[in-house]
Amino acid sequence: MARQAISADQLLQGFDAGKGALPGRGLPWLANLRAQGRERFRTLGLPTAKLEAWRYTRLRPFEDTQFRPATEADGRINVDVIPALLKGAAARIVFINGLYRQELSNVAGLPAGVSIEPLAKALAAGSGWIADHLGRVAGETPQAFFALNTALMDSGVVVKIARGTSLDLPIEIVHVSGLTDRPIMYSPRNLILVEEGASATVLVHHVGLGAGAYFVNGATEVDVRDGGSLRHYTVEAESIDAINLATAHVRVGRDAHYEAFGLAVGGRLSRSEVSIRLAAPGASCKLNGAYLMRGAEHCDNTTVIEHLAPHTSSREVFKGVLDDESRAVFQGRIVVHKGAQKSDGHQLSKALLLSAGAEIDQKPELEIYTDDVKCSHGAAAGQLDAAQLFYLRSRGIPEALARNLLVQAFLAEAVEEVSDIGVREAMMDKVVHWLPAQCYLQEQWRGR
Repeated sequence: MARQAISADQLLQGFDAGKGALPGRGLPWLANLRAQGRERFRTLGLPTAKLEAWRYTRLRPFEDTQFRPATEADGRINVDVIPALLKGAAARIVFINGLYRQELSNVAGLPAGVSIEPLAKALAAGSGWIADHLGRVAGETPQAFFALNTALMDSGVVVKIARGTSLDLPIEIVHVSGLTDRPIMYSPRNLILVEEGASATVLVHHVGLGAGAYFVNGATEVDVRDGGSLRHYTVEAESIDAINLATAHVRVGRDAHYEAFGLAVGGRLSRSEVSIRLAAPGASCKLNGAYLMRGAEHCDNTTVIEHLAPHTSSREVFKGVLDDESRAVFQGRIVVHKGAQKSDGHQLSKALLLSAGAEIDQKPELEIYTDDVKCSHGAAAGQLDAAQLFYLRSRGIPEALARNLLVQAFLAEAVEEVSDIGVREAMMDKVVHWLPAQCYLQEQWRGR
């Protein structure tokens, strides 16, 4: 018998009873924002293949799983070791199944001008600047899961870097999910404001523990003001039955720079949808990523970069490795609006298929509505180079190790786009440990 797809109303069931416990209750502006998000989600419904942006990604996991809202008890589970990526961080905030765990976090010692708080705490304290930015960076958008997050946002972080402040060490935000009795859902909402001339690095790390399904519907809004700079990195190392849908909206001001890199490793379904607006002359961005999928995992990277002003630039490089019967999607669109002369945009997507059952759908797009611009895009997919593999084997390197070395070198080109050295090393470590028996093979070969 065919499975019955879940409806938008069914996905919302069970959340009405707990809406009084959501952060910011009693704030009229937030109640109105939530109501708008809920109504918009019900109007849009769950995305289907009829929508061009969802043409290659199906929501099959929602057809056989019923999710319940995460509770405080889910967030109180014992976690022996926090899976932090960085040895040194300016601050670390930890969430367990959407619940902020103060005793596991460290936000002490931050310099003046740097503010980082859990969303719930910031709303309770009445931080006025949040009302001026939450929901404003994105504006009205036809993204159903962003609307759902607006209605149900229950966790997340607000970060504010004051004018002229420079934060040298990264801020690490850790989301740990899993180890619950039934499938859960939670909706983290992050808001990052980098004021004029300020700079910072933010790393968001999602990690799944144990078996079992969960659904993380995350959304992020970023505003980088004139002359500001933000390095924004994401690592998704999810459990085998996890769903992680992330939507981000970014505004980059005059002579400001935004650098993003996302590494996806595992998960039944992961999708990162990023929209960047280069809003003033001199604005620039680097939007890069890498993914490693095996089994029946599915990864989707959908991006839009809009050049709204002259003398803006963007660079976008995504590289992925697919094994077994995994599947990936890359949809990248660069839009150069009328009047945005001297814009410079580059986009590249490459995928390495390690098995006959792996599949990649790539759709790079350019939309140019003005003249005197420099734009390029490209996409390619293929298998390991037989000549390179033969060369390594002829030097006495075992075949399995040679394959791993070629995969590592392929992804290193993308990971090298990460300008923060500590984060880059942590991401390469994730890549190496994903490769089958990498450490064992290297030790065996070196000790022969």
